[in-house]
Amino acid sequence: MVDAVSRRIVFQGLGALGVAVALAGCGGDDGGGGSDAAPESGAALATVAEVPVGGGIILADEGIVITQPAEGEFKGFTAVCTHQGNTVTSVADGVIECSFHGSSFSAETGEVEGGPAPSPLAEVAIRVDGDQIVAA
Repeated sequence: MVDAVSRRIVFQGLGALGVAVALAGCGGDDGGGGSDAAPESGAALATVAEVPVGGGIILADEGIVITQPAEGEFKGFTAVCTHQGNTVTSVADGVIECSFHGSSFSAETGEVEGGPAPSPLAEVAIRVDGDQIVAA
């Protein structure tokens, strides 16, 4: 009888651990939502050559996505998905994707193109200074 009780306790513990891990994977900022502090004005973020036309780059540490929807037009958005706070995962073909739950956003406006995200990505002020993209 002792062996049965011990195994039951072990399996219950493992089950609880599995639930905790699963919930942690779906929560708040587990996707690396980036820094809470905005970069200082004038801080270099990337070079214009690093941002492909029709695509973009994700600066996870800064919590920013920089896109280039059209040649020479650069946009900045928060990299934090509005669904559950994960960091977005890719930018291509005019779309910012969050592969955690399937949300997608316009690389030009930040507007939601596919749910479950409830709202657009917030704009982040950037500007081009020579060949650098800097925080505005």
